[in-house]
Amino acid sequence: MIPNTALSRRQALGGATLLAALAPTGAQAESRAKPRPASGQAAPFLWGVATAGHQVEGGNVGSDIWLLETVKPTVFAEPSGDACDAYHRYREDIGITADLGLNAWRMGVEWARIEPEPGLFSQAALDHYERIVDYALERGLAPFLTLHHFASPRWLAAQGGFEVMETADRYAAYAERVGKALGDRLAGAVTFNEPNVVQQVTWSPTGYDLDARTMAVFNAMLQSAARACGSDKFSTFLYGDMQTLHPTIMRAHALGVQALKAGPGRYPVGISLAMGDEQGVGEGNLAERKKSEVYEPWLRLAAEHGDFVGVQTYTRALVGPRGNLPPPPGAELTAAQYEFYPEALEATIAYAARVSGKPIYVTENGVAAHDDARRVAYIDRALDALARARKAGADVRGYFHWSLLDCYEWLHGYSRPFGLVAVDRETFVRTPKPSARRYAQRVAEAR
Repeated sequence: MIPNTALSRRQALGGATLLAALAPTGAQAESRAKPRPASGQAAPFLWGVATAGHQVEGGNVGSDIWLLETVKPTVFAEPSGDACDAYHRYREDIGITADLGLNAWRMGVEWARIEPEPGLFSQAALDHYERIVDYALERGLAPFLTLHHFASPRWLAAQGGFEVMETADRYAAYAERVGKALGDRLAGAVTFNEPNVVQQVTWSPTGYDLDARTMAVFNAMLQSAARACGSDKFSTFLYGDMQTLHPTIMRAHALGVQALKAGPGRYPVGISLAMGDEQGVGEGNLAERKKSEVYEPWLRLAAEHGDFVGVQTYTRALVGPRGNLPPPPGAELTAAQYEFYPEALEATIAYAARVSGKPIYVTENGVAAHDDARRVAYIDRALDALARARKAGADVRGYFHWSLLDCYEWLHGYSRPFGLVAVDRETFVRTPKPSARRYAQRVAEAR
């Protein structure tokens, strides 16, 4: 059924009373449209799926990542193109999610669409995202928003991106616009998705370990993008100097939390982190050093600014005296070429909760697998790990499976299927997999 696009905000909220129970302690005045939960009513656990704007929407032509995908040379296997055409087919995706019996929907908004030129905000883009949020609520899904999921406006990258401290203020202005437009209907918001991911993936005592040819192509790609923008530089969230990027992102997060809290609505705001189960191997291993460098600065940031930590876990890492080790001989590897190890989630939840002192949402967890039976197995073992973490006392308030759809996986294009739902690359027809039904069954059993 096609929803009434003139649906009022109050009507949209009528079936979403769970949102009021999710407000963090000390939040500002209650949103005008959200009813309070009954006295003593516990906040409902959020069971959902995750998507990300650039990876599913298609046609994000104003973003820095789109440009990097299309310049020559490029390190991207293929361009995102139309992706899953979720920009137009979001009702179908929300419908699939609701039909699975879930109650939450993690979605992204794209900065490049909302602010296509510096200081020029698109009301049409904000209206589009409002329609998605309203339809999610109509279908009984609590919207959980991500404001930045790797992609930024290309004009920002041409001005130095997050290597320039002024970008923190630009991000805060963007967050303020998004919060004003959507805040009264949100169940939660993530300021940044995995700002530590490059550091996590490439961590070693000596830093990056890329061969000369790869570095040459990488640098040529950035130079080509800069020329395309008429600039002498091009710095993105993922591809820049981490020592310069991270202080700006941290300040942007803090300012973003303030901006969102100043707007309408009472909802938790946090940051999501790429987290692996770091297992030390051998005497003198560097597992604790790795955690202190890759995770703890961000967990301390989350403790000071925001209401929760979003844990995003896929596997473990073995860490020896010189840094990361390869998976053990004979270990099963996923289609993303890391170890199949769903049990990692138990350790990362416990660690994040202990260090930050904050509630936890599992904002991403899943597996790249061509054989869907392996996804079914991963779901079962990961949800068992989640249950153990909660039983041990971790304050976990939601779980979002990555991902609803087989979507664009950045450098690797469409070669790594993470979805519960297959997407035909030509027709965009969605086909739920057996793993979608298994996830729905596990959620029903957990309630």
